Amino acid sequence: MLHNYPVLYYLLASTLLYWIMLMYTSMVHAKGWTLLGMLLMFSNRDNMPERSAMVARADRATRNMAENLLIFAIVTLMAVLVGASREKLLLGGQIFFFARLAYFPVYLAGIPYLRTAAWATGVIGIVIVGNAMW
Repeated sequence: MLHNYPVLYYLLASTLLYWIMLMYTSMVHAKGWTLLGMLLMFSNRDNMPERSAMVARADRATRNMAENLLIFAIVTLMAVLVGASREKLLLGGQIFFFARLAYFPVYLAGIPYLRTAAWATGVIGIVIVGNAMW
C-alpha cells in the first residue's frame, strides 16, 4: 500500500521527525552527552534541571508537532482510505513534512515570524491533503 500512496512515506517521515524532536529535547534538557546527564536520563527524572529558554522552545515545538502530526495523520489516512488523488496527497504530504522540518530549527533559533510562516505552510499541506478527498 505504501508504494501506491507515497504520501504515507511522508507520514512515516513526519512521525520519525517527531521522535527525533522528542529525543533531542530530552537529551538537551538532561545534557545527556555528559555522564551525569546520561544517569539523569536513565532515572525517573525527578530532579531535572531548570529548562533553558532553548529547551523550553524545543519542548513547545515538539508539543506543537504532536498536535499537528495527529491532524495530518488522520486527514492523510482518511484521504488514502477514500482513494483521493495521489498527486494532491503527495504534494500536501511533501509540503507538510518539509515545513515541519524547517519549523523545528527556526523555533529553536527563536525566529518568531519565520516560525509562524513555517507552521502555516504545514497547515497548508494538511489542507491540500484534505482537499484531495473532494
